[in-house]
Order: sequence, then C-alpha cells, then structure tokens
Amino acid sequence: MQQQSNRVVLITGGSRGIGAATAVLCAQRGYAVAVNYSSNEDAAQQVVQQILGMGGRCVAVQADVAVEAEVMAMFDEVHATLGQLTALVNNAGVVDFAARVDEMSVARLKRMFEINVLGSFLCAREAVRRMSTRHGGAGGSIVNVSSIAARLGGAGQYVDYAASKGAIDTFTLGLAREVATEGIRVNAVRPGIIETEIHASGGQPDRARQMAPQVPLQRAGTALEVARAVVWLLSEESSYSTGSLLDVAGGR
Repeated sequence: MQQQSNRVVLITGGSRGIGAATAVLCAQRGYAVAVNYSSNEDAAQQVVQQILGMGGRCVAVQADVAVEAEVMAMFDEVHATLGQLTALVNNAGVVDFAARVDEMSVARLKRMFEINVLGSFLCAREAVRRMSTRHGGAGGSIVNVSSIAARLGGAGQYVDYAASKGAIDTFTLGLAREVATEGIRVNAVRPGIIETEIHASGGQPDRARQMAPQVPLQRAGTALEVARAVVWLLSEESSYSTGSLLDVAGGR
C-alpha cells in the first residue's frame, strides 16, 4: 500500500462489484475511503474491514443517493470522519428486469432515473460545493460510472437504464466544462459486460457469461479492470483529461 496522503474519496454504491473494487484499489493508492451503501451494511463493512486490515483509513456511510437529505448528511459525515473531500466516484446505480419500453411502469422509470441520474447530480453538487476553488476548496476529481449501454441503447432489455446512462454521459461533459476553471476534473467510465452482482439484481445472473461471445475480446470484464480505469481518472496521471468518456468494454 502507498503511503497515506490527505486524499479522501467517497464511492457511492461502494459495497459490491465495481464500487467495492474501486474502494480497495483507492485504499491501496493511499486514499482514505468512504464506502457508501443504501441497505446492505454487512457488505459495506466487509469492504471496510478489508481496507482496515491493509492499514488503510475507511468508513461505511449509509445513504440513499436519491434522497437529498441523506446525501447531504453523508457528505457532512465523510468530512467529519475522514477530512476534506478530494474525490468522488458516482457509482451507485440500479438495473431492472428485461422489458420493452411499452411494458415499463412509471414506478420503474422513476426508480431508475431517481437513483441513476438524480443521485449522481446530488452527489456531484455536494462534491463541487466542497472541492471547487470557487467555494474555497482545493480542487478535486469526479468520476461518473456510466455504461456502454448509453451508446448501444439497450433495446429489448433496458432502454430505461441505457437512457439513464446517456444522461450521465451528457452530465459528465457539461459539468466538466462548468468546473474546469475551479480545480475540478470530471470524467466517466463506460463499462461493458462486467462480472458483477448487478446482473442477478436484474434477474439475469448468468448474463455476463451468456453475452461474452458478443464481446470482441470474447470475455466479460472484471470489476478490478473497471476500477483501474476509475482510479486512473481520479489520479494526477490523467491530469489533462476532463470531460472524457472512457470505454472499458472489451471492444464493444
């Protein structure tokens, strides 16, 4: 593990999959890490204990990113326990069961966009308020986790999810330009078919294996492979990158 620094990262949806892999990798690179979770405290605490066991600094913070009051309280708690925020990974997101648009309920659509889009806006807003030089901060980095579905469309399965990630792409481009002179870089990664638990939550636990033949690299990706891209975008190694959409999709 690298020597600890004053870098503090908040990772939403950090208790599993890409979020958990990113949390561990950030800790290995010297960040103090806040692992956000919505309901699965046990999973979040497992990530925390792994990082603490490596000698890192880490806390779990509960919040539903779609609820403004909970988001604001989460950012206050991170500041109080770990110090000044320097990085945000907007990773929290949901999928749903495969369906056509003409089968989708308003309740499904509201859930999708409230978590995937509104949640990212709220978290980025609070991060900018703390990191922007305009607000007295020292700058920082934001990475939004989008999806290659934003480019492919998700036809016949989850057009709503793809549309929510398309919104994240546009949000990334706009926010990056908005805060570029305020010490904040904003980028996004767009994972493809990745071996994570999110497929099971959409009722397709074997989806990554089934889809692998459609990927030019002929396999699903891993959460760690996405995490490496996220951490690179957070770091000074990508200091001239902002408003970038980095595909981690095996060539799809």
